[in-house]
Parts: sequence; structure tokens; C-alpha cells
Amino acid sequence: MKKKTILTGIRPTGNLHFGHLFGAAQNWLSLQDEYDFYLEIADVQALTDNFSNPQKVYDSVFELASDLLSIGIDPKKVHLFIQSQIPEIAELTVFYSNLVTMARLYRNPTVKSEIAQKKALFGNDGESVTYGFVGYPVSQAADITAFKGELVPVGEDQLPLIEQCREIVRKFNSIYGDVLIEPEAFLSKTPRIKGLDGNEKMGKSLGNAIFLVDDDETIHKKVMSAVTDPQKIKKDDPANPDICMVYYYHKLVNQENLNTVCQECKAGSRGCVQCKKELIQKMSEFLHDFRKKKQYYRDHPEEVLAILEQGTKEAREKAIETTKEVKKVMYIDYFGGEN
Repeated sequence: MKKKTILTGIRPTGNLHFGHLFGAAQNWLSLQDEYDFYLEIADVQALTDNFSNPQKVYDSVFELASDLLSIGIDPKKVHLFIQSQIPEIAELTVFYSNLVTMARLYRNPTVKSEIAQKKALFGNDGESVTYGFVGYPVSQAADITAFKGELVPVGEDQLPLIEQCREIVRKFNSIYGDVLIEPEAFLSKTPRIKGLDGNEKMGKSLGNAIFLVDDDETIHKKVMSAVTDPQKIKKDDPANPDICMVYYYHKLVNQENLNTVCQECKAGSRGCVQCKKELIQKMSEFLHDFRKKKQYYRDHPEEVLAILEQGTKEAREKAIETTKEVKKVMYIDYFGGEN
């Protein structure tokens, strides 16, 4: 049987952190065996709010790619590609932009939320928000439809973007005929991973992330600053592990000792420093294989480049095929659909 097509993407604005790994990437590792998987490094989307720092995005593309390979993404099973190197995506974005009003884009809950975050971070009134940023749901619709994506792995916060894509597909098909596939959201069963400060989201810009490339010294500094139960004043005070970020991360990397950690925390027989040091050790053990593979790819950048080039070539072949179909029904294939 033909495998269903799945499309997901990640913005190259830095290395993978524990939030990426446990919130999405581990799910990708299981999906790569079951689906025709397109994994996009979305550098064009990254440029929507990093347009003045293209070097950062460029460097992050290769760092991110080697991170993905180091956690187990298999280029023999996954089309790992760079968004900007598929010009058909940009072409489809232009076509789809005629099917969406600005008012609809501003009503998108995800866009509204991210604009509010920018206002809070930078203290502006939103006037500096660019067309490219507001319009990125249209670009995302082009990402998905270019490869006839049937399923898109997302968290609940991304559902409005998928619905926006579905609306665009329905509008296009109602005008031009059934060419595009209406994608379904593949909702992640894993909740968003919290940051060191207890924030509901771990993120680079929030300064609360542990990155997979962090060395032991860096992890030590970060974990020692993690939020714990504020009611635990003395070492032998009982505490509530459910509001402690150290226990929260033990649940990710220290399942075998989890009951002991929980019981000792509640009984007051475990100090926070002891608990943090044990977590640091477990994180180091957890990252052992990743670090080994990451170093290999850092020593062999030509392999990363070759994998990206091949994955992008495969992805573009599919995007060209879709774009030819789109142009044909739109009556803009003047020279027989030739590029």
C-alpha cells in the first residue's frame, strides 16, 4: 500500500533543545517508519523575524540538520530539505495570497498570539510587524500542499494554522477543481515541555532552555538555577515534586529512579542540591549517544551538506509536479507546463 504523506517543519533559529526533542522530534522518529515523510528546515519562515540577521539563519540550518541526524532522523526514510531551495513553495505562496484576506490573517489565533508576544518582548505597538510575518500561514499552506501533505504533526497551539491551510485548499479547489489535498492535523500526544523557570514553553528567546548541544558545565549551571518548590526552605523540609522543575525533568530522563525521587522529595529526605546533581548526571548519560553522533557530523560537514542536497532534490521534484498541476488549472501554463 502507498504510504500516506506527512509534512512537518522546524525553523532554523538555533539548536534543538529538550522542548523540541520531547515535544515533537521523538514523535517524528516513530513516524519516519510509517509515512512518506517530508521534514522541512523552514529558513524562509525563520527570516520573517530574523530578516536583519541572515547569517544566524544560515548557520542554524546546518547546526539544526546535524542535530536532527544525531537524534536519529534517517535520510533514507525522510526527505530532509531546505525551504528556500524549493522556489515552487514561494510561487504557490503568491497564488494562495489571493485567496486570503488580511482581516482573516489577523484573526488567526496563532498569529494574534505571536504578535502579542512580540509586543510584550519589544514594547512596540505592532506597527513594525511585517507582511511576511502576518502572511506566514499562507506560506505554510504552500509548504504543506506542495508535497500533497495529508497529515501534519502539530501541537494544539498550531491547529489554527492547519485550519487556515484547509480553508485555502477548499477555496482553491472550489474555483479551479480538485487539485490540492486538504490536510489533517496529526495532533501530538506529548504536551509542550516547560522551561527551567516553570514557563509553559521552553524556548531560546525565553532563556529557559536546555539545548542538546549544551556541555556538562552549561547544563550544571542551568539545572542549578531551575525553579523548585518555594516552600522548601531547609534541606530536610518535605516538598511538592509536582511544582518542581527538577522533578519535572527527572520524569523525562530518569524514569528508572522516578519513584524514589518522588518519595524522598515528599518525605524531606532529599535535598534540592542532591536532586539537581542527580538530574545533571542523568542528563549527561541521556545525551551520550547524541553527543557522539553530533561530533561525527561536525567533523564531516560535507555529509550533512550532501544529505540536505539530496533531500532537497527529492522534495523539489514533488513540488514541481504539484505546481505544474496548479498552473494548468489556473490557465498559466503558457508553454506547456515547462519550467
